[in-house]
Amino acid sequence: MIRTEPVGSIRCQWGEGPVWWKGGLYFVDIEGRQIHRYDPADGSERSWPVDQRIGCLIPRSAGGFVLGGDHGLFFFDEESGETRPIADPEPGKTDNRFNDGKAAPDGRIFAGTISLAKRTGDACLYRLDPDLSLHEAFGPVTNSNGLAWSADGRTLFYIDTPRREVLAFDYEDGHLRNLRSAFSTAHIDASPDGMTIDAGGRLWIAFCHGGCVSCFDPVSGDELHRVPVPCLETTSCAFGGPGLADLFVTTGVHKTAKETHAGRLFVIRGLDARGFPADSFEG
Repeated sequence: MIRTEPVGSIRCQWGEGPVWWKGGLYFVDIEGRQIHRYDPADGSERSWPVDQRIGCLIPRSAGGFVLGGDHGLFFFDEESGETRPIADPEPGKTDNRFNDGKAAPDGRIFAGTISLAKRTGDACLYRLDPDLSLHEAFGPVTNSNGLAWSADGRTLFYIDTPRREVLAFDYEDGHLRNLRSAFSTAHIDASPDGMTIDAGGRLWIAFCHGGCVSCFDPVSGDELHRVPVPCLETTSCAFGGPGLADLFVTTGVHKTAKETHAGRLFVIRGLDARGFPADSFEG
C-alpha cells in the first residue's frame, strides 16, 4: 500500500534539491535561504543559513558539499557552515541563478541555471570537472531542472522545464552526445521539475503546480504510476531511507492557495522501488 505523509517539522518557502547522503536527507529552501538535514532514524533536524538562494547541494567525496546558487558554485563546509567560491559563469545575469544539479557517476558535476525572468534560451547546463574547470555542457535552455543517469552511466536524462519533455543524451567522459527526446510530459498540465531514477531504470518526476510525482518508463515513454502529493508545488524527489526504498519529496508554498502542509518534506512509502546511492563530486 502506497502511503504519503509529511515528515519532520521544517516548512520551506520553496523546498528543493533533495539528496540522501550519509544516513540523512539533505535539501534546500531556495527562497528561505537555508540548507536542511533530516534524519528519519531519530527525527532530528539541522539547518544552516546561507547568504543567497541555493538551488542545489551536491555531496563531495572529500567532505562537505558543492552548492549552486545566485552567485555561482561554492564549496560548503557542513561543520563550520562556511562557503568558498568556485566559479560564477553568469555574473552579469542578475535574473539568473543555479537551479538543479547532481554529480555524475564519474565524479563530475552537472548543474544548470534558470532564467527567473523566463527569458527563453537565456540559461545553460554547465559541467564542473574535478580540476574545478567549468564548461558549458548544453544550451541554450530556459529552466534547467531534473537530471538522472542510467545504471550503466551511459545515458543522461535531463529536463528543461518549458519543453515539457525529458531529453536524453549519450554520456561519456563528461560529454553529452546524440540529443534526443526520450518522452513528452505534455499530457500532464504542470511543469516537470526535479527527477530521480530507480534501480529498475524508471524515472520519477515531481510536477510543480501539479501536486504529484509520476513514474515513467523512459524507453516506451509510458506513465506507469502517478502519486498525489497534497501540495500543488511539488518540486523534487530522491530515494533514501532503509534500503533506499523511501521516496522523499520536497514542496513549496503556492502564491495563493492555502495548503496545510505546503513547504513540508514528504515521504512516499510502499512504492516497490529502490534508488541508487547518490554520486559525489571528486574535486
